[in-house]
Amino acid sequence: MSNRMCGAVAVLAAACLAIALGGLSPAMAGLGQPTPGELGLQLPATDNMGQIFDLFHLINTIITVIVLFVLVLMVYVMYRFNEKRNPTPSRTSHNTMLEVAWTILPILILVGISIPSFHLLFDQYAFPKPDLTIKATGNAWFWEHEYVDDGFTITSNMVNDEDIIRAKIGDEAYDQQFGSLQGAELHNALYKASLPLWNEEKKLRRLTVDQEVAVPVNKVVDVLVTSNDVIHSWTIPSFGVKMQAVPGRVSAVWFKATKVGSYHGQCAVLCGKLHSAMPITIRVVDQPVYDAWIAAIKAKDKKKAQQILNEDTASKVDFGSVAQAQERQ
Repeated sequence: MSNRMCGAVAVLAAACLAIALGGLSPAMAGLGQPTPGELGLQLPATDNMGQIFDLFHLINTIITVIVLFVLVLMVYVMYRFNEKRNPTPSRTSHNTMLEVAWTILPILILVGISIPSFHLLFDQYAFPKPDLTIKATGNAWFWEHEYVDDGFTITSNMVNDEDIIRAKIGDEAYDQQFGSLQGAELHNALYKASLPLWNEEKKLRRLTVDQEVAVPVNKVVDVLVTSNDVIHSWTIPSFGVKMQAVPGRVSAVWFKATKVGSYHGQCAVLCGKLHSAMPITIRVVDQPVYDAWIAAIKAKDKKKAQQILNEDTASKVDFGSVAQAQERQ
């Protein structure tokens, strides 16, 4: 019986380890977007997220070592001290050195974890002087981003399957093809018809917005977060920022993106039936691109502003895995 138990434990441990190691490669691949098979965090684009990333792996390494140690210890105890091999059990009830060790060692582990934790908390809440201030307001169900110093607002709505199909084939053809469908039948038809279009347009399904927010690279951005209706959450994983948007209250978070690119997030609090339709897209661009984008926005030419971002190849998403991501949704 004990041999079968030990064998089962060993097989389970090996299976868990294989699954964990098998998922490391895709988990490390995502920057600014989710990755197929992702198990870990998105890659960092800010110094604070870099600290979060390192702390995450430090704590998981400690956890893994502890779990494996306890597992090996349990297997050894079941093998060495079962009734067959140890018919006369020891009567020892105390061991001073062992008791001191299992008290001191966890304390040292927690102290070791606390040092980078408190350093991270200090950096997150030590707001440097901002180069740019944006007020993010959550609505049911879209985001508004007001550039406080420049006096304009970007309203971002999710681009859905219907939008991308209408843009491709036109309203009349859309009505002829899908006008008679309803409910789940319509949803499934739109999904199947739009999937190749998302790949063709190189856009992320459920994470693309009609008007993207742009910020310059290596600049400190303060984000004031609030809501007009229910509680939302302004979240960009690769920036390491997540802040509740509470009606009647203004909260603040900051980031300094050090990598040019396109970074996607979502509302991270269940806020209603279209909670999943509140994506956020931040384009981190070089200063000349940002200046041109700002000029187009101030000229009230949002179409040209979005075109400027679309033509900036340096800040576009790495679409190598987009097709796989779409197929797994």
